[in-house]
Order: sequence, then C-alpha cells, then structure tokens
Amino acid sequence: MISTYLAGLLLGFSLILAIGAQNAFVLKQGLLKQHIFWVCLICATSDALLISLGIFGFAGLLSQQQWLIHAMKWFGAIFLFAYGLRSFYSAYTAKDGLHASEQKVNSLAQTLILCLSFSWLNPHVYLDTVILLGSISSQYSNKAAFAAGAVTASVVFFFSLGYGARLLEPIFEKPKAWKILDILIGVVMWLIAYSLLV
Repeated sequence: MISTYLAGLLLGFSLILAIGAQNAFVLKQGLLKQHIFWVCLICATSDALLISLGIFGFAGLLSQQQWLIHAMKWFGAIFLFAYGLRSFYSAYTAKDGLHASEQKVNSLAQTLILCLSFSWLNPHVYLDTVILLGSISSQYSNKAAFAAGAVTASVVFFFSLGYGARLLEPIFEKPKAWKILDILIGVVMWLIAYSLLV
C-alpha cells in the first residue's frame, strides 16, 4: 500500500511541476497576496476530483467522446488566448512606479471564476489528471492508495506554490519585475493555447 501511495505521489509531482496556466495563476496570486487560500483550495480540490474521475473510470468514457475533447480544446485555447492578452495589456499599461500593493485587486468572486476556469477549461489538465493518471493507475491493484498519493502531491504543491511565492518578494519589489512576470504569463498562455490547436 505504501509503495503504491508513493508511486502516485511521485507521479503526481512530476506531472504538476511543469509550468502551466494554472501554476502561473497561483504564483501571481501568491505574489499579490490575493485570496491565496481559496485559490490553492480550488486548484487542489479540482485536481483531486479530476484525479479520482480518471482513476475510477472516467478516462475510458472521455477517450470515446472525441467531440468533447475537440470542444474542450477550442474553449481552452480561446480562454488562454484571452487571459494571455490581458496579461500583455497589464504589462503594457503598468506604471513604472507600480508596487505590489498597488496592483489591481480582483474580488473573491472574480478570482474564483478565473481559478475554476484555469482548473476546468484547460484540456492539458484532463490529459494529465484524467487520461494519464487514469491509465497508469490500472497497473495497481490498490487504486485508492495510488489516487491518495496523487491527490497529496496536488495539495502540497498548490499550497506550497501559493504561500511560498512570498519568498520571491524581494525580486518583485522592483516594478519592472511585475511587467516581466505579466509578459511571461502571457507568453505561457499563448504557447499553451497554440499547442492545443496545432
């Protein structure tokens, strides 16, 4: 049971460590110190649900619905393109003297909607959590232990990223760093959107 749990934990970490749209959003919220707990909770809970769906049978059903995967790709690409555009606009319009405390504050509702969008409209999330973890879990007799390991990785990662972002505060005391971050986030969003359609 412990070896199966560790296998799920290590695989979960290996999949989630890649820089993606969801991770970039959590990092920025952590740096801004805006609704960090709720953002981390939504991301971790969403991942837990998707991991459970994949491991306990949804992967096979999803793989048979090609139209659904195609639709998810287009919705995800449009959303990521729009958010990337927003990041570029934010970098372009930012004042040189803008400090972290002066960054635009989104309401909790706005933040949660964005967070849910990154968690559920990005097809890459489904490929990693539902399809890949779901198919690999078939090798293990104790699927619950494997799922628990993968879910643990998700919870630890998101809360570490959200609350650990403050370690980068000295860098983001410089207003130019915020512009660079917005540009990098925009590039990541557009690259992922492009990869979904090509």
